[in-house]
Amino acid sequence: MQLKNTQREANLSTQTNKVDNQNKTSIKSKLTMATCALLQAGAPAAQAETGDWNVDAATLYYSEADGRVSIFEPVVNVSKQINEDEYLKFKLVYDVLTGSTPYGAVPTTTTQTFTKPSGNGNYTTPAGELPLNSSFRDTRVAGGVDWTIPFDRLKNITFGGNFSKEYDFNSLAASATYAQDSSDRNRTYTVGLGYTSDTWDPVGGKNPELTYMRIGGTDQNGKGGTDSKTTTDFMLGLTQVINRSTIMQFNLGFSNSSGYLTDPYRFISVLESDGTLTPDSNIPTDARPYLYEKRPDTRSRNTFFWRTVHHLNEDVVNVSYRYFTDDWGINSHTLDFRYRYELGGSHYLQPHLRYYTQSSADFFANYLLESNVATTDFISADYRLSEFVGTTIGLKYGFEIDKNSEFTIRTEFMNQTYTVQDEILAEQQGLDIAPDLNAVIFQVGFNIHW
Repeated sequence: MQLKNTQREANLSTQTNKVDNQNKTSIKSKLTMATCALLQAGAPAAQAETGDWNVDAATLYYSEADGRVSIFEPVVNVSKQINEDEYLKFKLVYDVLTGSTPYGAVPTTTTQTFTKPSGNGNYTTPAGELPLNSSFRDTRVAGGVDWTIPFDRLKNITFGGNFSKEYDFNSLAASATYAQDSSDRNRTYTVGLGYTSDTWDPVGGKNPELTYMRIGGTDQNGKGGTDSKTTTDFMLGLTQVINRSTIMQFNLGFSNSSGYLTDPYRFISVLESDGTLTPDSNIPTDARPYLYEKRPDTRSRNTFFWRTVHHLNEDVVNVSYRYFTDDWGINSHTLDFRYRYELGGSHYLQPHLRYYTQSSADFFANYLLESNVATTDFISADYRLSEFVGTTIGLKYGFEIDKNSEFTIRTEFMNQTYTVQDEILAEQQGLDIAPDLNAVIFQVGFNIHW
């Protein structure tokens, strides 16, 4: 289910480097991580002296409040230095997702009944509560490999390949990134290109867009099978050493997706003008008053990213800003601040603050009036496409076990506050139709090199 990919994008993508799943081919992520490694080279963290082998292993646990989605995710990164400036890097990820998630309906003062994604059963939500599907669960296996090949001491190219496999979603990706240093090696120019091919095979079949939900166990009105989308990414990067203590990075990203961009599981409540659910007499026989969403079949994205890392006498300050805009009407700003404070004796603390704000997609709505169904071209009640503000505060603790290994532990707390886009109708007065999302993130990591 797309929550496994896009929810992680909305909730975790900038919370933790490894949960950037949603950008499986993201050159942006690769350039950022590459620059981070360069930026931290002067920090007193455990570093490989020869770079022959390096293994990073981490386990992340993410849990949303009120019994919503939980994620358990082990990750292993292995890199091998083949020759001078030639590297192979491997990554393996395994996700387990469980819990409850909203699929788009608003709460009402009456009990609501929904059809499960399979189409073979139903589930209910008590009056006054935000509808959640408690049957949400899945696993994901993902992996990738990068091969960096030097042309000479100033130029190299990195070829990458990635895959991701879930019960209902498969993704294959390839990328190539060219990097060239200036003659004094104080500046690096980077150009990257990536291509992703994704295939959906939704549980129970693909729901026809802008059609009413059918009652579970009845004819599901010609559900489709698989569908696909492709994404092309292009990235320009510049990394500049400012002085012995400061390095700065700039990235410009351009991305275009086409194909099936709708979430096959999401729907929107169809209401009367007073906020009550549309009566059965106004919808097809054996249907429910919920319309499956539809999104445009193309999406263009542009990003600007800036990061500066400054090494103090011992401590390290890391600050970044990201601006995102797309042709769906979403604009976002992300500010991220980390401060690595050396405690002495190879121990350190790293506080983390993050602030994120985004506008809503042009076709986002909290609900759809029955009188507007016939004239609707695109619609989605996916809260990840709404206007919201997210804040994260966290703390990481790390220490060197010996000169070749390091242990880290990290805890973060996240809040997302959503803006209600539409008028609160009489039926929804006093009900929270866009409740805050609160989550805790806990990660344990281990690094060893030899």
